Amino acid sequence: MARQALKKLGTGPPDAREEIIRLCSRGRLEDALHHRFREGLWSEPNLFSHLFRACRSIPLLRQLHAFAATSGAAADRFTANHLLLAYADLGDFPTAHNLFERIPKRNVMSWNILIGSYIKNGDLENARKLFDEMPARNVATWNAMVAGLTNSGLNEESLGFFFAMRREGMQPDEFGLGSLFRCCAGLRDVVSGRQVHAYVVRTGLDKDMCVGSSLAHMYMRCGFLEEGEAVLQVLPSLNIVSCNTIIAGRTQNGDSEGAFEFFCMMRGVGVEANAVTFVSAISSCSDLAALAQGQQVHAQAIKAGVDKVVPVMSSLVHMYSRCGCLSDSERVFFGYSGTDLVLCSAMISAYGFHGHGQKAVDLFKQMMAGGAEPNGITFLTLLYACSHSGLKDEGMDCFELMTKTYGLQPSVKHYTCIVDLLGRSGRLNEAEALILSMPVRPDGVIWKTLLSACKIQKKFDMAERIAGRVIELDPHDSASYVLLSNIRATSSRWEDVSTVRKTMRKHNVRKEPGVSWVEFKGQVHQFCTGDKSHTRQREIDECLEEMMAKIRQYGYAPDMSMVFHDMEDEEKEVSLAYHSEKLAIAFAFLSLPEGVPIRIMKNLRVCDDCHIAIKLMSKVTGREIVVRDVSRFHHFKDGKCSCGDYW
Repeated sequence: MARQALKKLGTGPPDAREEIIRLCSRGRLEDALHHRFREGLWSEPNLFSHLFRACRSIPLLRQLHAFAATSGAAADRFTANHLLLAYADLGDFPTAHNLFERIPKRNVMSWNILIGSYIKNGDLENARKLFDEMPARNVATWNAMVAGLTNSGLNEESLGFFFAMRREGMQPDEFGLGSLFRCCAGLRDVVSGRQVHAYVVRTGLDKDMCVGSSLAHMYMRCGFLEEGEAVLQVLPSLNIVSCNTIIAGRTQNGDSEGAFEFFCMMRGVGVEANAVTFVSAISSCSDLAALAQGQQVHAQAIKAGVDKVVPVMSSLVHMYSRCGCLSDSERVFFGYSGTDLVLCSAMISAYGFHGHGQKAVDLFKQMMAGGAEPNGITFLTLLYACSHSGLKDEGMDCFELMTKTYGLQPSVKHYTCIVDLLGRSGRLNEAEALILSMPVRPDGVIWKTLLSACKIQKKFDMAERIAGRVIELDPHDSASYVLLSNIRATSSRWEDVSTVRKTMRKHNVRKEPGVSWVEFKGQVHQFCTGDKSHTRQREIDECLEEMMAKIRQYGYAPDMSMVFHDMEDEEKEVSLAYHSEKLAIAFAFLSLPEGVPIRIMKNLRVCDDCHIAIKLMSKVTGREIVVRDVSRFHHFKDGKCSCGDYW
């Protein structure tokens, strides 16, 4: 039948050709083939290109290839290029390469197809080899290489390709420019980005939605939020890409409140959010610890049908965890039926921050049993969970599994967790030896972790030596000076405490003021240490005074070693009483219904005195109090804390 059809060269009516094209565009290849045989139009090369594009299986493509060769259509360069593209798209690279070698009078499109296919497959070596062998290149060739290198994280090489393209006189189009701005964003190279921005303005492409969004993203990733938003303001209209760029940019640059405001504005003007939008909006709520707003965004994600998209679910797990609602994190996590590495890592991290190390270990084992292969991030979240819960043996086993079984190279963050575990068990010399012998360069955080362990284990001589290393690494970090000052104050070395404070003044280092906040009816109430500006301050003072009197009956005695030694005892006690977390808790007692857990967020580490006081508050009131400090969560209940008094 096919042979008879081949004899009828070009006899098919125009409506038959249009019907075949329509069927192919809808993926109905078998219907198109039957129609084709019926009309006997196999000899028309332009129809083969549609058939090849619609083909989704190698065996069928080979049959079509045979028909094209028999009819003589395969000798047509246009048809051969589309056949080459079909083989490459289906992953048959050996056949694609052999076909490429046999294409008569190959043109730039032939080369571009094969280069693009290698890049799509991650084979940049063969793509670069073909690129170097090409007799001639066009803009699409350069675009493919720039995009491929950028997508593979080879940003410096990508930037080099772009400038080589310009030297050859090529004018980049919107696709190449989009890749280039992503490259500059990856490098945080705002200087090169501005140079290309000038070119974009001269060519008028700054009004292009794709180019404008990529340019704005570059500025925001480099920390220039205002310039990024200024770029978006000249675009002809708002779309989901530009909106996502603004929301993500504000979130990444610390303006989480602005990100959430823009999300609400975007929804108000009718731009429909997608999964990417929700991830950024949820992240902004997470940073703000704004539970009510986070719940609203979650509800909108459900309505939009993206609440089961893994990145959205991972963001929700993180957001609820950061807001102190671990049970809601679990509810989201267990709503997913499969085993996803990113989602599991998010839940392991949530367990760790809340002090549920054993649950984190159990989940890790379940994940492994489900066939997921952990990466460095997964192991880091597990190590954090073990260190926050004091699971030394489990943590050391995890570290050995990571390095020996999976052959992963630990980062300084992984080693920091091990130092914390060793510090908890009093093995301080071993922890120091590990820092000095590890193959990666130690940072200030790992030394501060050991310094903190020295304080808790009361190894003051060692603490002095370690403090020198910490301050040398980061002389402008106030936390290091404060920790050293507290260590000296603990042993009543007041002259040495004064020396630390003089050194801070000399280097113009200022202690960050303590700030705590609590959410009530969708509004965040913020409290600063010693501040008395709240509208309900009189009630807060009375509540706090009453609370402090109650906990004194249970043995509370203010820890005055942390206060300036030249104060009178009464002044010291008042100073401690007005720490920001105590003010926030008093407000919460006044405002929240009986039985509702109190959730407080704090920008610094909870001090020893407040930690003791809050434990007793939870005991005398029967209320659960959850405090998120700079590094972890403290769940106070019945006079105990989830951190085991080591934080």
